Amino acid sequence: MAQKQAIGRPVKIKPGNLKRFWSDLVHSRTAYLFLAPTVIIMAVLVVWPLLQGLLFAFTNVSSKNIGNKYIGDNYIAPTYKFSGLDNFFDPDTGVLSTGSPFWGTLRQTLVWVAANVILHFALGLGLALVLNRKFTGRSIYRVLLMIPWAVPSYISALGWSWIFNQNTGLINNTLRSMGLSNIPWSTDAVWATIAVIIVNVWLGVPFYIVTMLGGMQSIPTDLYEASSIDGATKWQNFWQVTLPLLQPVVLTATLLDVIWTFQNFNVIFLTTGGAPAGQTDILVTKSYLLFQQGRYGESSAYSVVMLLMLLIFSIFYTRALRNPQEAR
Repeated sequence: MAQKQAIGRPVKIKPGNLKRFWSDLVHSRTAYLFLAPTVIIMAVLVVWPLLQGLLFAFTNVSSKNIGNKYIGDNYIAPTYKFSGLDNFFDPDTGVLSTGSPFWGTLRQTLVWVAANVILHFALGLGLALVLNRKFTGRSIYRVLLMIPWAVPSYISALGWSWIFNQNTGLINNTLRSMGLSNIPWSTDAVWATIAVIIVNVWLGVPFYIVTMLGGMQSIPTDLYEASSIDGATKWQNFWQVTLPLLQPVVLTATLLDVIWTFQNFNVIFLTTGGAPAGQTDILVTKSYLLFQQGRYGESSAYSVVMLLMLLIFSIFYTRALRNPQEAR
């Protein structure tokens, strides 16, 4: 039996280990060559912007001092400086300061995420239960319910924005033809929030249908037969067999849905544009608006806060809802 390394004693790397590592690397060179394009693309499109955003969050960078451009033959050098935590806690401009619009936007974001995830789960589970049964035309309905997921989200958001248009939209035109009043989709914060939630629910429900339907079809039929022999009703089968065995699928789908919905930019930006007066903005659209205004440091601070919130939520969510047997 190999002896344990003493605590505090430096670990010696044996030449044999390095030789084995190099041999494995050479032996698997084809696999690494195939992975290289993906790694390079991820580094350029994800890792580098993430690191740059983290850097900008602690500087006073803006469109006025970012530099790196030419005016005629004259090169304008960057003049932004390290500002510490000013973008987060400065009394006047800090993201987390008392009077910052961040808190109102955060409240709207939490309402947006909670409403969407609850409706996604409820509607997705209900439709999955229906589609799990055998009936005429089931395959056709499955295909039709997948259409919202197949269409790019920005196209769907633009289409729904025309439907919800306060002056010329399909819904208000129909209401006017019936002698009814318009719905203030773009001037009332509540109705505007309802509009974007409807759009996102329409886009997100198919994901839950697919995942839950797959989970249901993986449940052994023997369990239902055994519970029926014991006298269980369909309702009892649902609560005591279906839901407990769907738990891993539901937890994974919900975690992904929270992350996707939290940073869903297309629906808000293309449907309402934050109207009225930014009251339907969520954190990701607010960050983008700050970036458009050239306030890169504050925009990056929003992004850092969002990243930390999602990381903390993901960690506590997976730990809190871990299988009790695994937790022990």
